Amino acid sequence: MLNRISALLVSSSLLASAHTLPEVVVTGRGENQIGSATSASEGSVGAAEIENRPLLRRGELLEVIPGMVVTQHSGDGKANQYYLRGFNLDHGTDFAITVDGLPVNMPTHGHGQGYADINFVIPELVERIDFAKGPFYAEVGDFSGAGAANFRLYQTLPQGLALATIGEHGYVRSLLADSPKLGPGHLLYAFEYTHADGPWHHSQNLNRFNGMLRYHLHHGDDSVTLTAMAYHGFWNATDQIPQRAVERGLSRFDTIDPTDGGSSSRYSLAFDWCRDTTDTVTRLNLYGIYYRLSLFSNFTYRLENPDRGDQFRQYDRRVILGGALTRLWRTDWDRRPMENTLGLQFRTDLIPEVSLTRSEKRHVYETIRRDDVGIISAGVFGKNQIRWTDWFRTELGLRGDLVHFHVKSHDPVNSGRATDAIASPKLSLIFGPWANTEFYLNAGTGFHSNDARGVVIRRDPATGERLQRAPGLVRTKGAEVGVRSSFLPGLVSTLSLWMLESDSELVFTGDAGNTEAVGATRRHGVEWANYYKPLPWLTLDADLAFTRSRFKNAREAGGSRIPNSIGTVATAGITAEAPCGLYGTLRLRYFGPHPLVEDNSVRGPSSTLFNARIGYRTERYEIYLDCLNVLDRRTNDITYYYASRLRGEGPDGREDLHFHPAEPRTFRLTACIRF
Repeated sequence: MLNRISALLVSSSLLASAHTLPEVVVTGRGENQIGSATSASEGSVGAAEIENRPLLRRGELLEVIPGMVVTQHSGDGKANQYYLRGFNLDHGTDFAITVDGLPVNMPTHGHGQGYADINFVIPELVERIDFAKGPFYAEVGDFSGAGAANFRLYQTLPQGLALATIGEHGYVRSLLADSPKLGPGHLLYAFEYTHADGPWHHSQNLNRFNGMLRYHLHHGDDSVTLTAMAYHGFWNATDQIPQRAVERGLSRFDTIDPTDGGSSSRYSLAFDWCRDTTDTVTRLNLYGIYYRLSLFSNFTYRLENPDRGDQFRQYDRRVILGGALTRLWRTDWDRRPMENTLGLQFRTDLIPEVSLTRSEKRHVYETIRRDDVGIISAGVFGKNQIRWTDWFRTELGLRGDLVHFHVKSHDPVNSGRATDAIASPKLSLIFGPWANTEFYLNAGTGFHSNDARGVVIRRDPATGERLQRAPGLVRTKGAEVGVRSSFLPGLVSTLSLWMLESDSELVFTGDAGNTEAVGATRRHGVEWANYYKPLPWLTLDADLAFTRSRFKNAREAGGSRIPNSIGTVATAGITAEAPCGLYGTLRLRYFGPHPLVEDNSVRGPSSTLFNARIGYRTERYEIYLDCLNVLDRRTNDITYYYASRLRGEGPDGREDLHFHPAEPRTFRLTACIRF
């Protein structure tokens, strides 16, 4: 059983996780992973914990990961901003996200490298979220510098579900889902619609449609799953606004350019086959994805064009084809339990148009650059796990990746081809357990790819200046010392001290259409995560994360601080469930002040939010009331510092704080029937 569980390591495709252990039922972070985990900073969160969390927006599902902060700066229809381990991950550059093996991160995306939008995920269909931090896992490939997470969706639902939510600010949501038996298997269907105007003076008018069909068949050692998912959304953006405009009387919930907004679609079809025998696990995963985004934004208002404004459109349309094949062998070596795993992962992104254009009131009038891009990537990995003694085991892994970039630009100078390769070794040493306590030493390297346009670029498409090309693949190096303990009944506590270096954070900036060198970086920190269930009806959790992030060459970077690197994150929660069906949850999320410029002369403010839920449930019926931002805190989701220009200001504009406010206290009432 020990070796079977250890096969569940999170990865960019998490190829062994969905079928390896159908007999294991995870109820939350309270599951004791001593004897199976290979680091202190990996874990799983089950549906029982997820369903009790009040969520303002879809992306906050990822805040179940200790130390993760999820915010938004431009409307709930697009990907969120993610923060973890001192990284401003933007929309996902150094954090790999998958859903049952389907990749979410988008290389060479119109809005930013590694863009990861999880709006297509329906929360009630999430059976568990597996996560792992650091570059210590051979299964994880691109975008994994800070870590990775995989959403594992239900094969069959425990019960059918019909749900309706109404709330303030025009919030309406409905969901119908069930998984009846059909022939020899089960057909899972789910249909969801969400509308939200938000507290904004210019209505967000978010409309989101989600659907999923899944047929799952299990026979003997084999299981087959065919899954189709569809998502479409459109919205008006609520971009950040300058502090000086608020000081002149503009509402915190107003906007400078009311024509910002966008639409996005994602459609996917996936096939998964797994054969799990006594000694082997073989899995084949194949997928196809169609994706589209059209996004209008204006962050500087009239700095570049005082007459028509600075609005621009980012467009991305692509087809993704890929899959993975893995094989795990369970055996003994000199009477020592051993597992060997080999895997092949491949992916092709066909992007006939990724473009950046100037626009006015959503009317495109000038092309900055337009490209036809192809990216072919392949990764092979192997790992070996051996239990040497009752108190010592190891995991040794090696990964190799090859990526080919092909860019055909509307400016032939910026067209070209490039190929890059990288090898990533991993090592984990696990000691114990003693007194329900286990110790870990981890070291390894990982990487993220850069935007293909930046890899072959020669000159700035806006100014014509000669530019430095970005490397295709950027290495990260990390190490971690950790401990996991359950010394008290009902308690799971982990403590990790970690460090991470990135050779270069030279990336392509989709907002500008060129590359920007931000230098090599070094981060280190400590994380302490606690989950405690002292009584059957009471659950407590508290997580703390402290990070120190610096540029390795302060003179080259203009200062030692990394902008928008959050140094302190704290989350905590309490859930009480009475035998009569009443229950309640109160949650806290805090992130501390953080630098906005390299010399630390300007800092973003801290943020403290409380969310709560009170409800009543029976086997068939449930009703609950969410209160978001309970104390009605006047805080910010995100803060930047840069130059912009408002009407009547000088040609150079003004450097200023630009922020997106957290939404005010909001109530939402949900009723659901299970059948």
